Amino acid sequence: MVVRQEAHPGTGAAASPPQFRDAVASMRTARLRPEVFCEEMPAPQRIAPYAAALSADVTVDGTDVGTGRIIALHDPDGNDVWDGTFRCVAYARAEIEVDMVSDPMLAEVGWSWLTEALDAHGATYAMASGTVTRVATESFGGMADEVGTAQLEIRASWTPGVPAGSAPGTTPDLGPHVEAWGELLCTAVGLPPVPDGVSVMPSRRGQRGPAR
Repeated sequence: MVVRQEAHPGTGAAASPPQFRDAVASMRTARLRPEVFCEEMPAPQRIAPYAAALSADVTVDGTDVGTGRIIALHDPDGNDVWDGTFRCVAYARAEIEVDMVSDPMLAEVGWSWLTEALDAHGATYAMASGTVTRVATESFGGMADEVGTAQLEIRASWTPGVPAGSAPGTTPDLGPHVEAWGELLCTAVGLPPVPDGVSVMPSRRGQRGPAR
């Protein structure tokens, strides 16, 4: 998987600091499920001096049922809002059953999918924040015969950290954060967890496939 690096005009990816390049390299180590097709995308250039981004679609039986993106931001001078020099920004959208929209616990559960995925993949993080939005669409008049649809959208950001006891200036390993985002996408669309004893290995075209 190739991760595109973006910087403010005039700086260029080649001029990015070593710590950012190392963080981007760690994103490439993420292992995602075979249902997740992940590729590079243009990163925003006005949020932070340096950024790298990935997008992904979740496909089940030939149908796209979820989509998302994750962006790694870096400001060498630090950011008081982030409480650090790095920030992860993620988005996930999934098709859900229409009757789930009225579940009062859906938003809270949706947020827990993210935090549980981060914890499960050993991603060190702090300052997490975000929103969970549920959207239902119904058709009327000449379109009344069309079946209603519903989507769940999760927008989140958090500051990636390093394990306790790490040397000052240690670069955060973003691989686990990308893996957690991938798991969030799969959980949101209703895919069951990967069975114990099955690991996820890289396969062709940048996609991932399971291997025992």
